[in-house]
Amino acid sequence: MRADRVFTYGAAAGLLGDLLLGDPRRGHPVAAFGRAAGAVERVLWRDHRGWGALHTTVCVGSAVGAAALAGAAVRRSPAASLALTAAATWAVVGGTSLGREARAIGGALAAGDIDVARERLPHLCGRDPAALDADGIARAVVESVAENTSDAVVGALVWGAVGGVPGLVGFRAVNTLDAMVGHKSAKYRRYGWASARLDDVAGWPGARLTAALAVAAGRDRRGAVRAWRADAERHPSPNAGPVEASFAGALGVRLGGTLSYGGRVEHRPVLNSAGRRAEVRDIERAVRLSRRVSWAALTVCAAARILVQKKRRTS
Repeated sequence: MRADRVFTYGAAAGLLGDLLLGDPRRGHPVAAFGRAAGAVERVLWRDHRGWGALHTTVCVGSAVGAAALAGAAVRRSPAASLALTAAATWAVVGGTSLGREARAIGGALAAGDIDVARERLPHLCGRDPAALDADGIARAVVESVAENTSDAVVGALVWGAVGGVPGLVGFRAVNTLDAMVGHKSAKYRRYGWASARLDDVAGWPGARLTAALAVAAGRDRRGAVRAWRADAERHPSPNAGPVEASFAGALGVRLGGTLSYGGRVEHRPVLNSAGRRAEVRDIERAVRLSRRVSWAALTVCAAARILVQKKRRTS
């Protein structure tokens, strides 16, 4: 079986596995990587960019190296290669768990139980929920669904199309490190710099593909394009900006604005100022858009890999 077909069938099987099963409650490979990265951090941590860069190199390099060795071990068996690709895809994507958590918060809000919604919000994002009303929580959930569609699904598929199983695993390792040490706290401002910058680079193509597919899959395509062009660059994140702006336009809602994150108050620009305020009902709409974008991303990535492999064979 050719490499392009191994990726296509394996990634589709992994994405279907995520749809049916979600993330495992115990023994998740990403959680195991996080524990290992935490152990490395305890040995290497210094308030210095160089030590942080070493931490990033050790953790990401080890993950990619292990994935490459696993791929080499099954290379002669198409069935084993396909199974490895499916397992890696299932392990690194998290679209179903993202949707479940978003819907759980939406269900609590719909039932009028804002205390439960506030309690669950930190499972989805790092916002401080204490001062948020129902619409504020809904806005935070929609933004998180948009951003994590890129981080938890599309970005992984893009790098899987580029580099196979090592690409899938490497992207997830980078994204996980950024979540662990890439934020601007006093402890990680220098140490996490390399992880944050690497995540910006790795996430760039997936974020643009996510934004483009949100335009194609959303009901208001013109609004999505308009918000992307007008507001994406105003967002402090080079990758969250296009994704959140395009989702805002596609859904016809306003995102962004003042938020409390990790003990800091941030005044972010409004995305899609022509839209209405995000409401509880928009959570379900965002989850459905996220799912459409995820499956469209698989189609695009598989097609791109097939075309590249075909060009290589004919050249």
